[in-house]
Amino acid sequence: MAKKADPEKKVVADNRKARFSYFIEDTLEAGLMLFGSEVKSLRGGRSTIAESYAYAKDGELFLVNAYIPEYTQASRFNHEPRRQRKLLVHKREAGKLAAAIQREGMTLVPLRLYFNPKGIAKVELGIAKGKKLHDKRETEKKRDWQRDKARLMRDKG
Repeated sequence: MAKKADPEKKVVADNRKARFSYFIEDTLEAGLMLFGSEVKSLRGGRSTIAESYAYAKDGELFLVNAYIPEYTQASRFNHEPRRQRKLLVHKREAGKLAAAIQREGMTLVPLRLYFNPKGIAKVELGIAKGKKLHDKRETEKKRDWQRDKARLMRDKG
């Protein structure tokens, strides 16, 4: 069964394909370093994080290839839609994630981009390991069986 979203979190972008393509080992919440025009554009809700990922460099984490469209009223003070954005995490967490990426062959995949109850933009990162083709097929079979089972139980009463 799918997890219910937190009612106080306003989800802006969701990476639904990540759970299909990766085994999510652990999740982590991180802040984003954004320009004002990016925050305004995020509130419009047209951003995508489907092809994005995060990497570590010099003890810092960066989000790459996340699309936040330009804000039309920002005129010349606008931002670049696919620029690298710095992720805000504690130094110890950044070091631990960087070690996991290099040593264990893990990947940092953004799962969800949202505003917390205080109105601050956050990204939920998943520490993930890539699935092989047969793993993806197995996941699809399980999902189909759960759907059929729920349908049978509902029909029986």
